[in-house]
Amino acid sequence: MSNIVEPLVLQIAARVRTERERRRWTLAQLAEVSGVSQAMISRIERGESSPTAVVLGKLSAAFQLSISSLLALAEGTTDAASPTAGVRRGADAEGWRDPETGYRRRQISGPHFPAEIAEIRLPPGARVPYPAAAFVFVRQVVWVINGQLTFHEGDTVHELGEGDTIELGGPTSRVFANTTDEECRYAVVLARGTQP
Repeated sequence: MSNIVEPLVLQIAARVRTERERRRWTLAQLAEVSGVSQAMISRIERGESSPTAVVLGKLSAAFQLSISSLLALAEGTTDAASPTAGVRRGADAEGWRDPETGYRRRQISGPHFPAEIAEIRLPPGARVPYPAAAFVFVRQVVWVINGQLTFHEGDTVHELGEGDTIELGGPTSRVFANTTDEECRYAVVLARGTQP
């Protein structure tokens, strides 16, 4: 595990615990709501295990937060002391890496921007599924910057190439897959709404 990721693993651990305790849930209650085992949640909260993208999606859905929001909260970028505008250097940006697939996610927008923007790098052969609950009350656009993305929206499959975009509809299970031999880089633009 790289030095860049380790602090974020501990920050995610603290954020998951804080979100669970804020709701006054036991580990067993969060396990029931999220579908993630109690043992795994315990290891995540102790910083002993970095959650995979799938587990992060399930926990985010249970908390009714987007993955971007959960990671932004973990990174501490929602502090009131954070600047509301300005330059954010790419070299200073902390990213999160899925230990299972190598999927990398970096938050682009700041906490006070009205939309959440994330850059994703999906390695060759990676496949990342998310439950429908992760998309409730969220509107998203996916924009492929480089490479090919095979995007499953429920039973519908979309093959997206460089420059292609897709605006996501109501909540349904989704899979982001890279079936090629080259990395796929895409951006996700998310806005919260009052209805899916």
